[in-house]
Amino acid sequence: MAESPRRAAGRRLQLPLLCLLLQGATAILFAVFVRYNHETDAALWHWGNHSNADNEFYFRYPSFQDVHVMVFVGFGFLMAFLQRYGFSSLGFTFLLAAFALQWSTLIQGFLHTRHGSHICVGVESMINADFCAGAVLISFGAVLGKAGPAQLLLLALLETLLFGVNEFVLLSLLGVKDAGGSMTIHTFGAYFGLVLSRVLYRPQLEKSKHRQGSVYHSDLFAMIGTIFLWVFWPSFNSAPTTLGDGQHRTVLHTYYSLTASTLSTFALSALVGEHGRLDMVHIQNAALAGGVVVGTAGEMMLTPFGALAAGFLAGTVSTLGYKFFTPILEAKFKVQDTCGVHNLHGMPGVLGALLGVLVARLATHEAYGEGLDSVFPLIAAGQRTATSQAMHQLFGLLVTLMFASVGGGLGGLLLRLPFLDSPPDSQCYEDRVYWEVSVSAATQTRALPPFLTCVFPSCLLLLLWGTPAPWRYPFTCFPTPALQVPGELEDEAQGPLRVEEPVTQA
Repeated sequence: MAESPRRAAGRRLQLPLLCLLLQGATAILFAVFVRYNHETDAALWHWGNHSNADNEFYFRYPSFQDVHVMVFVGFGFLMAFLQRYGFSSLGFTFLLAAFALQWSTLIQGFLHTRHGSHICVGVESMINADFCAGAVLISFGAVLGKAGPAQLLLLALLETLLFGVNEFVLLSLLGVKDAGGSMTIHTFGAYFGLVLSRVLYRPQLEKSKHRQGSVYHSDLFAMIGTIFLWVFWPSFNSAPTTLGDGQHRTVLHTYYSLTASTLSTFALSALVGEHGRLDMVHIQNAALAGGVVVGTAGEMMLTPFGALAAGFLAGTVSTLGYKFFTPILEAKFKVQDTCGVHNLHGMPGVLGALLGVLVARLATHEAYGEGLDSVFPLIAAGQRTATSQAMHQLFGLLVTLMFASVGGGLGGLLLRLPFLDSPPDSQCYEDRVYWEVSVSAATQTRALPPFLTCVFPSCLLLLLWGTPAPWRYPFTCFPTPALQVPGELEDEAQGPLRVEEPVTQA
């Protein structure tokens, strides 16, 4: 049956009007409340006679750059595994993150960094905004393919607000340590998205089941996202930590935890796979669980062995979750988790929070020395014992689960409003609902040219790593080398991998 003119008109107007309304309101709030902080204001910085090399930019920007790449490139490509939803996976990631960065700057600014009547922003506030965008994208993964862009913007509007409140309660009121966000980012984002998916449950989703899988090149794109996330995750966990040994220790723990989760993922995937074969879904996702599990305890004295053990356990739990628990979630609990965020972010996030409880309980002056003040300032000041800090860590996990569950339920009710456009059951996981897609691209899946599958990722990595950036070396400037353009490729494509029958519009 053809789409009604009224529905088509609503789809045409909803997204533009909502984008313009949200951007206009955000711009007005920025004009009224947002100002430079001390390290970005020309007059304030030079009035103090500081050396430019002491500016926080040089110490925080490398981490910010890595986190920014994770949010826009890593998350976007990781969710591009669906065979007919690549435009939406990348495009809606771009849209949601761009809005969340602005809105979270305001929310976190009012709660955390408000000085007098203004919100002061700098590179640290940009990192915190990226963290909030990461939580929103985790929730997006749970409803990937089942919600329209207008619904997703309203989701970001609500979740950003609740993320900021939950983070403020944990970090400022309870004194919880969670630098890498095992609780505030991964657990919150995952269970917010899972409850949201439950409220938006579609009993007729079987009509779109044939689009829910991947094809060869979509899995390659998702693997590119995995590699970006895997490589930059140490920066993600260490970005907000105290400069010096705390940041160094967080990078080290994340580094080793990721390696252990990767090995456990390969081992378990082959063990539970049919005929001993590896499953690309496991490799793309569960290998990253090591970064999630050390988010809370990363800056603590976890020890390298502890990081390896935690990463191995997280990879094991995540892989088994994809194999056995995801089908149970849908069949028994009616939770349609498209990306498996429960396995990558939910369970490893809870494990990471519990790991933080354990390591906090073991904190002593003998182990930390003078560094206890930077990791556990309340214990160093005598206001808490290690046991009390551990109990606060555990209570922080419970508070996060409460905020996520209530927020996901409210978000589901909001997105179910009848006037909001959403794809019909027969057109979920389909780009053509919201994007201009050529007929040939919509009716058959072809192998991508070598440029896209090999040269493009290599050039992107070269651009990010191979070009020395002055901000990575604050005391030295390097000339930027000329980018080598590869020669013209002879073949446009390698031929079709799989040809599907055209989808008939219901």
